[in-house]
Amino acid sequence: MTTAEQQAEVQRFADTLVKQQVDWATFYREVLGPRGIVRRMYPTGEAQAAFEQTDTYQQIQQTLTVLRRQGPLPPTEEEPTRVITVRLPKSLHEALRAEAHQYQTSMNQLCISKLLQYIDNQMVPTDL
Repeated sequence: MTTAEQQAEVQRFADTLVKQQVDWATFYREVLGPRGIVRRMYPTGEAQAAFEQTDTYQQIQQTLTVLRRQGPLPPTEEEPTRVITVRLPKSLHEALRAEAHQYQTSMNQLCISKLLQYIDNQMVPTDL
């Protein structure tokens, strides 16, 4: 399958989910999640990184943003809510709070938005 065919397949799958009016967590799980179509079509980190540079990926991110505007989801058996604790310096916490205020959103929503974005390998320090 060519790269263009892979991208078209991912887009068709995403469009089908939108037509089914799924919530954003389902869309994320089925498209970008660990067992989602993107991971199946692009199984290596290198292939995923290349896909994340495409217009198809940008469209998926935009769709995800639109779906997230529908509001928070109640936890379900299939998609329970998990909580993480992140330790960060006070200055970064204050910057996030100010950014959330600027966007007129909660820090939780802002952090989820940031977590859903592509991040380059070189931007993540390793635990040594």
